[in-house]
Amino acid sequence: MTAARKAPTIQDVARIANVSTATVSRALSNPGRVSEATRTRVSEAVAKTGYTLNQAARSLRQKTSRTILVALPDIRNTFFSTILDAIEREAALRGYGVLVTNRFSGHDPVRHLKDYFRSNRADGLLLLDGSLELDELIDLTGSPVTVPLVVACEEIPNSPFHTVKTDNCFAAARATRHLIDLGHMRIGHILGPEGNVLTAERRAGYLQAMQEAGLAASPKWLFPGSFEMESGYLAASHFLALQERPSAIFAANDEMAIGFLSGLREHGLECPRDVSIIGFDDLAVALHYAPPLTTIRQPRAAIGRLAAEALIDILEGESRQGEPLRIVLNSELILRDSTAPFGVHHPNAAEIRCT
Repeated sequence: MTAARKAPTIQDVARIANVSTATVSRALSNPGRVSEATRTRVSEAVAKTGYTLNQAARSLRQKTSRTILVALPDIRNTFFSTILDAIEREAALRGYGVLVTNRFSGHDPVRHLKDYFRSNRADGLLLLDGSLELDELIDLTGSPVTVPLVVACEEIPNSPFHTVKTDNCFAAARATRHLIDLGHMRIGHILGPEGNVLTAERRAGYLQAMQEAGLAASPKWLFPGSFEMESGYLAASHFLALQERPSAIFAANDEMAIGFLSGLREHGLECPRDVSIIGFDDLAVALHYAPPLTTIRQPRAAIGRLAAEALIDILEGESRQGEPLRIVLNSELILRDSTAPFGVHHPNAAEIRCT
């Protein structure tokens, strides 16, 4: 019977690399503290021996989990998939794991989050939900449970936290101006959920573009929504009930735009023959819907990567003093087939990226 092969140890790595075990530990946990030549020797020795770091034991010794917690407002929303993928990739490159949690309505969300840190399951929080109360988040990040926190996607006004987002107001104005440039003068807007910061920013951008063009934005053309497809479908009913209908619609996200188009189609209306529509986000389905959806493409991968990078930088010792970091990324206007000049139908428009 063959004896089980002994697992390689840090001592084996140190012997082959001709350095101390302390140097191996520094090279693996904080490579910036050793020279490039030493890092190369240790890396080659790790590859030769097949040594793997016992992360669980290391976490127990250092009282850290080397894990970041990502909190979402709605885990069902496919918008977050690309962001989560980028967070996971950046975290893995830095030697961190990722936990994902959902905000549940009717529960105390901050207490739910705090439990992760009290039980040492996570070291820092990446928050993709701007609906939580600022004073509760400040309490979460202070004594007795100190939690490094970075906000992404949804900005929390007047917060002291690092933030990574896109310029929603500017992008919404650009979407609306695209419809104006096509000759549309009656332009409606499907709103996001009431009280949501993204709803407010995108509505402000829509109104800004309408005002700058000298166009009226009738309250009847503002349709309630929830960022869910069903609310876009319901908005189509409100649209059809109007005596004077908009010739174009800016939806605050792609899901509502697609729901709206579906509702119109049930009543024999087609896009863009009867109404042009533009969305926001550029979900994967936007390209493959009929017609392919003109939309605003958020840099979701960059949001996830930069947010994870900012949080891990804090965990790795970056000073938290001074002004909070605020990264605002540009979005792209993606032209497809769901928008056309007023009174004109272009069924075969190619995708165009407007930077």
